[in-house]
Amino acid sequence: MLPSHDAPSLGFRGGFLAGRLQDAFHFPALNTSVSEARKRVLARLREWGIDEVACDDAQLVVSELFTNAVRHTDSDKVSCQLRINAVALRIEVADQGHAPTEPRARCSGADEESGRGLLLVGALSQAWGVRPDDTGRGRVVWADLPHGRLPH
Repeated sequence: MLPSHDAPSLGFRGGFLAGRLQDAFHFPALNTSVSEARKRVLARLREWGIDEVACDDAQLVVSELFTNAVRHTDSDKVSCQLRINAVALRIEVADQGHAPTEPRARCSGADEESGRGLLLVGALSQAWGVRPDDTGRGRVVWADLPHGRLPH
């Protein structure tokens, strides 16, 4: 799936708002933070009653987006926002620094060990894209995933 660039900022900080479940967190821009982000996402989605397949997909997307922000920007921290509505789980990962190029999916060679992350994000997402963050210094990469939430 090709990225879309017109997704609005979610602008929330944890809790429940107008029928939506939401959470926000940040970690230092370190390789070790990627696994911490995955754990946080899994715990929150399980708390919200999201099915295991959707939890697995969300963890993979967060892992790829967090890794890209850590590796390809000069950020001190990486932020993540989660929001669920009736239609989708929105994942946003924001960095603080500029990378030389905009994130894009690319085809990697068979022997390359990296470079497929955004292809995975596109395959798992209903839509994904990139936009400037609210400060104009960093960027936000977002993805909308089906969440498989069980009705209560």
